[in-house]
Amino acid sequence: MRNQRVRVQNRIRWLVVVLIAFMGLVVLRYAWLQLVQGTELAERVRNQVGQEYSIQSPRGAILDRNGRELAISTMTKSLFVDPNHVEDPEQLATDLAPLVGKSVDDVLDDIDVGGGFVWVKRRMEQPEYEAVRALIREKSYGSCLGFRDEAKRYYPNDLLAANVIGFVGTDDKGLDGVEQALDPYIKGEIEETFLYTDTRERPILESIFAKRRYQGDRCKTIELTIDSAVQFIVEQELDKAMAANSPKAVTCVVMDPQNGDILAMASRPSYNPNRFWDYQPETWKNRAVSIIYEPGSTFKSMVAGAALQEKEVTPNQVFVDPGYVMVSGRRIQNWSGDSFGTVTFTEVVKQSLNTGFAQVGLRLGAEKLVQYAKAFGFGEATGIDLPGEESGILFEPEDMVDSDIATMSIGQSIAVTPLQLVTAMSAIANDGVLLKPHIVKAIRNADGSVYQETQKEEVRRVLESATDKTLMGLLEQVVATGGGGKARVRGYRIAGKTGTAQKPIENGLGYMDGRYIASFCGFAPVDNPRITVLVIIDDPLGVYYGGQIAAPVAGSIFAQLFRYLHIEPTGDTGLDEGEDGETDEPKPQPKQRKITPFQGEIPTGKVVIPDFYGKSIREAARLASERGLTFESEGSGFAEAQSIEANTLVESGTKVTVYFSP
Repeated sequence: MRNQRVRVQNRIRWLVVVLIAFMGLVVLRYAWLQLVQGTELAERVRNQVGQEYSIQSPRGAILDRNGRELAISTMTKSLFVDPNHVEDPEQLATDLAPLVGKSVDDVLDDIDVGGGFVWVKRRMEQPEYEAVRALIREKSYGSCLGFRDEAKRYYPNDLLAANVIGFVGTDDKGLDGVEQALDPYIKGEIEETFLYTDTRERPILESIFAKRRYQGDRCKTIELTIDSAVQFIVEQELDKAMAANSPKAVTCVVMDPQNGDILAMASRPSYNPNRFWDYQPETWKNRAVSIIYEPGSTFKSMVAGAALQEKEVTPNQVFVDPGYVMVSGRRIQNWSGDSFGTVTFTEVVKQSLNTGFAQVGLRLGAEKLVQYAKAFGFGEATGIDLPGEESGILFEPEDMVDSDIATMSIGQSIAVTPLQLVTAMSAIANDGVLLKPHIVKAIRNADGSVYQETQKEEVRRVLESATDKTLMGLLEQVVATGGGGKARVRGYRIAGKTGTAQKPIENGLGYMDGRYIASFCGFAPVDNPRITVLVIIDDPLGVYYGGQIAAPVAGSIFAQLFRYLHIEPTGDTGLDEGEDGETDEPKPQPKQRKITPFQGEIPTGKVVIPDFYGKSIREAARLASERGLTFESEGSGFAEAQSIEANTLVESGTKVTVYFSP
C-alpha cells in the first residue's frame, strides 16, 4: 500500500515537473516571440492583412496682394502597379501604355522593377484617370493596378509671374521662386494610415476609409505684394520689347517706394510652371535677383546724390566738357563722343556726360564713393524672400586707382542686381530713406488668421531731405528735357535716368564689341512718388541706347499704371510752362529755307509730310498724329532735321523720324 502511494506521488511529482517544464517552454517561447521577434512578426502580419497608405494634404495657396490665386493645389489620382500580381506583363503594358502617354517598353520597365509597389503615372489628368479606371474594371486588373490620391500644383495664370512663383517637384518640394523660399510654410503634410485588404489584396471598408481623407489644409497661405494687374501690364510690355528689339532678355521691376512693396517683377524669356520640364533651365531664372550687370548711367543718379550730399557740387556749378578726359592713362569720353563745352551740373546730369561724372567721382574720392554705394544698398543682398539672390560686386576703396574711381562714377567696373538698383532709386523717391524690399505681404494660417505680416522696414537714411529734393529735380529734368524724354507721360511729372552699358567679356578683361545693356530707372509722380519702374533690355539688336528703347517701355508702363492706380495728372511737368503746355524756353527761329510746297489733290490714303523744323518734340508728335503719321524722335530740344522731306506725299501711317537738338 505504501509502495503504491509512493509510486503515485512520484508520478505526480514527474507530472508536475513535466508540466512546469512545459509551461516554462511555453513562457520562454512566448517571450521569444513577443520580445525578440515581436516587431518582425507584427510587420509580417500587417503585410498580410493590409498595407500602409499615405494621405497628402494639399499645398498652401499663393495669392497676390488682392487675393487673386497665383498657385493652388488640387487633388488628383496617381497610378501604381503591383508587379507581384501581374499575370501577363506584355498584355498589361499594351493595354495601359496609350492611356497614360507612355510607351509599352516604359510600362514594361516599371513592371520589371519588381516588388509590391511601383509608380506608373503620378498626378494624372481626369480623362487619363477615367480611362484607366474603365480599363481596370473591364479587364479585372484590380489586383495589380491601383490609385492613390496626391496633391497636384496648378498655376491658373500660366506664365504670369512664373519667375517669381517658381514651381514644385513630384514630391511636393518647392524647386524655385517663392515655392522654394517658403516651402516650409506652404508644403502639405503627409498622414500615414493603414488600409486593410482581403486575401486578394483588395481594400475592405473602403467607404469608412474614404471618410478620413484630407483633414483640410494644414499648411499656410502666402499673400504676395505682387499685383496681378500690374504684373500683367508689365509682362505685356516686355513681350512687346522682346518682339521689337530681339534682345537676349528683358527684365522689369515695379516697386512702391513708400513701403518697399514689389508690385511686379518679370523676366523674359519665361516659362509655364504647369509644364516647367518643357523649358530650358535658363528660362526659370528670376533675372531681377539672380543676375548682376554693369548699371551704366543709371548709377549716376546715386553718384549725383553723393556729390550733392557732400557739397562737392551744386546744380548750377559750371563744368568744362572737352568731350573726353584722360584718367590714369584711360580715355573716358561721352556717349556721343561730342564736347558740350561749358555746362552746369544740371546739364551734366541731363545729358549724362561721362566727363562731368568722372570729375565728380574724383572729387568724392574712393572712400566716399564706395561708402555711398553701400549706403544705397549695393554690394550686399537685400534679403528678399526669393532664392538665388546675388550680392553684386563693389571695389574696396584701398584697391582703387583714379581710373577705377572715374569708371565707377559712370556705372562701369561694378556689378549690381536689378533689385538693388530699383531699391536705390526708390530711396531717392522716398525722401532719401532706403527701405528693405519685400515680396511677401503676409503668411496666413489655415483658419485665415495672420501667422506673419510684413511691415515697412527702414534700412537707413542715405540723403538728407533737402539734398534728395534737389536730386529729384535734376532727375526730373532728365525726363522732361533730357535723354529720358521717351519715358514722358503727358500731364505727369516723372524723374529718372537712362543707361547704356557695354557688356563685359565673360571671364575676361574688356568689353564685347556691339553688345550692350539698355536701361531706364525712374519714379513718379515727382511730388508724391507712388511707383518706381526699372526696365532692362539685355543685348538688343539694332538700336541699343537706353533712352531710345528702354525709356519708351517704361513710359508705356507708367501711363497704364497711372490709370490703374488712379493717379491723377498734375497738369504740368514740373517746369515753367505756357498755356500750350510748352516750356517758356526761347525757340530757335526757323532759317529761310526753300521748301517746294505740294501741288495738286491729295489722293485717298495719302498724306503730306509737314515741316517739323523748330518745333518741340510735343508739337512735332501732335502734328504727326494729326496727319496720320507714325512719329519717332531722336535727341532732345527742337527739331532740326527730319527723315522725309517736308511736303512729300506718302502713305498714311508712314514712319517719319525727326531729329532734335538743344
